[in-house]
Amino acid sequence: MPKVAIVILNYNGQGFLEKFLPTVIQYSYSYEIIVADNASTDNSVSFLKETYPKVRLIELTENSGFAEGYNKALKQIKAEYYVLLNSDIEVTPDWVLPVIQLMEANPAIAACQPKIRNYYQKTHFEYAGAAGGYIDWLGYPFCRGRIFDTCEEDTGQYDDTKEVFWATGACMFVRAEVFHKIGGFDGSFFAHMEEIDLCWRMKNAGYQVFYCADSMVYHVGGGTLHKSNPKKTFLNYRNGLAMLYKNLPANKLFGIIFMRLVLDGVSSIKFLLAGSLKDIWAILKAHFAFYAMIPRLQRQKNKQLNDIYQKSIVAAYFIRKQKTFKELSS
Repeated sequence: MPKVAIVILNYNGQGFLEKFLPTVIQYSYSYEIIVADNASTDNSVSFLKETYPKVRLIELTENSGFAEGYNKALKQIKAEYYVLLNSDIEVTPDWVLPVIQLMEANPAIAACQPKIRNYYQKTHFEYAGAAGGYIDWLGYPFCRGRIFDTCEEDTGQYDDTKEVFWATGACMFVRAEVFHKIGGFDGSFFAHMEEIDLCWRMKNAGYQVFYCADSMVYHVGGGTLHKSNPKKTFLNYRNGLAMLYKNLPANKLFGIIFMRLVLDGVSSIKFLLAGSLKDIWAILKAHFAFYAMIPRLQRQKNKQLNDIYQKSIVAAYFIRKQKTFKELSS
């Protein structure tokens, strides 16, 4: 059996560690469990030292966000596979082995995710990952089982194992060699969209990303940064543009970036109608922050990928009223 390291990046998540770490320990058998603390200001570190002294603890000196926090932690961990696990995840029995067996059988798989259900509504898929992620031609992400804010009930419609475009960072199995070979997460993203960028770079390098329905976990979601927080709006809009700039083929880059800028402006109307002026300001700041990032963003050796949805998910959802992944196919 290959060496597997389950790595939980924690930031002020003592409550989640108290609630979910016992189940991770119970259902992870002989796999190594590591908590990398991102300079928490709560009592996470003292809690871990006192309650779980056998769990390896990596103490980072500053909060570098999800992306760079994991980069720093994983440089200190030797394993063949990393399991990047959010602290607000409830795992289930035998959640690791099916994914590792799948990746062992296919060396081209660089990353994989399990089925992600909602911790509070356990019959339904959860926003961050569901049954595997995709993006449309404008870079808007969606999932099998979740399009925008519509999460489907899990009735077995995605009980398969198949290649997808991106795997969620909430519970991502990664081949360690590939992770380091392509440079890990882009630390400039801080948080949000970094796993999609990573998977896109993996695909540009010739690897595959998979979803495995034989493994399932439950996700609370929004544990560190709630979706209503304008900082989350800022990071999603800025990083979405940065991801497109890095990974699109040159002949499509500027046309698509321009379209995104226009649509991002249109989306501000939604926030205006909701009275969310802070989100409108966050979008404006995100655009200027993206322009400032461009000199530092490294363009990838990119190619045309067939598993990008070649229509607009915005038009499908809001105009054609296609609320499920299967409706997109039809």
